[in-house]
Amino acid sequence: MKLSTLDLDDNVKNALTEIGYSTATPIQEQTIPKVLSGLDIMARAQTGSGKTAAFALPLLSQLQQSQTPNTVIEVLVLVPTRELAKQVHQSFTNYGKFCDLQCAIVYGGVSSKTQIETIKAGVNVLVATPGRLLDLLLNNHVDLSTLKSLVFDEADRILDLGFKQEIDRIFQFLPAKHQTLLFSATFNDEVYKLSKRLLTAPEIINIDVKNTVAEGIEQIIYTVDADRKRELTSYLIGSKNWQQVLIFTRTKQGADALAKEMCKDGLKTLSLHGDKSQGAREKALSDFKAGKCRVLVATDVAARGLDINSLDYVINYELPYVADDYIHRIGRTARAGKFGTAVSLMSPSEEWLLSAIEEILEYKLMQQWYPGYEPDLTKTELLTKAQEKNRTKKRVSGNHHNAKNGSSGNSKRKSNRNYKR
Repeated sequence: MKLSTLDLDDNVKNALTEIGYSTATPIQEQTIPKVLSGLDIMARAQTGSGKTAAFALPLLSQLQQSQTPNTVIEVLVLVPTRELAKQVHQSFTNYGKFCDLQCAIVYGGVSSKTQIETIKAGVNVLVATPGRLLDLLLNNHVDLSTLKSLVFDEADRILDLGFKQEIDRIFQFLPAKHQTLLFSATFNDEVYKLSKRLLTAPEIINIDVKNTVAEGIEQIIYTVDADRKRELTSYLIGSKNWQQVLIFTRTKQGADALAKEMCKDGLKTLSLHGDKSQGAREKALSDFKAGKCRVLVATDVAARGLDINSLDYVINYELPYVADDYIHRIGRTARAGKFGTAVSLMSPSEEWLLSAIEEILEYKLMQQWYPGYEPDLTKTELLTKAQEKNRTKKRVSGNHHNAKNGSSGNSKRKSNRNYKR
């Protein structure tokens, strides 16, 4: 379906024409008419499906038809991270280029002075992270009494990051009647609880089969000893001349340590995580996008919402404890119909994490041994009771698909697997 056939405002259509955006994605095709009709929406679509335009385009069109003064906030978009806030704000700016509307962005980690001045000057659309928005509300710098539409973008991640209390308090500042749009990559129990409290007779939109990987992503699993992961990572990038490689680690400390070691290997590498200052995070991302830095090592939270054009390679240096995060990680590549490669490095003791991933994918992933980096099978990697307890505790899935046994019978699985050498 062509976006031009949808009942969008002419000014919005003109912006789309200038951008060269003509064909509606499935999430846009199903969502835009319902948003224009004023319905509450609960929509799930995978990363890179075009969900930002699915709510931005109809909301901008509604604002164009509104007779409300340009100095009041009518649309509020709540997002989990600063990076996603900037991305959503830019989308509203691009799509609303020919509209007489103002869009502002507020997030933590930087001074609020400029943000407050922008809001006082008049704002129609406000994109915000929950923590900074609540702070501004409590200090009477933001008035949401005129709000008409509220959007939760990546609601599952907002809840994962522990913003439930902030959401509850923010709702005390909202008018009783408003349209609510909830977008999420997964519909887990917490998201359903939130939807029951906040949405009124919502339209449920499910675009893709649950927990599917985007077409165009080649998934490769290399089994390698943990102490040789960094060596293999640098070898793959260097020998294959990969450019713009995004690597995921589980911890901030791990991201910094890996970036430091890879720089010693001659690969310009930066790290991205929540302990970095906002300025450092912005510079790291800017350098990575501009090609000044070849490799970016990030944690899951920091990388959520990153939109990098033509990112061809993603490496899972460590498999995630939350199985759903595997989908989000590799979804950074092969966006908008392009192709990409996702390489996961798995030490023998991490096989239980792969089992959790395969459970939500509902298919097996072939393990391979990279020549010269085969795992040493003579090593005994038996888990102690303490490790077993820790493993069971951490073996969680974002959509609550729990495994029947935490251990998964590693020795049995190894004997049954078909290894490709």
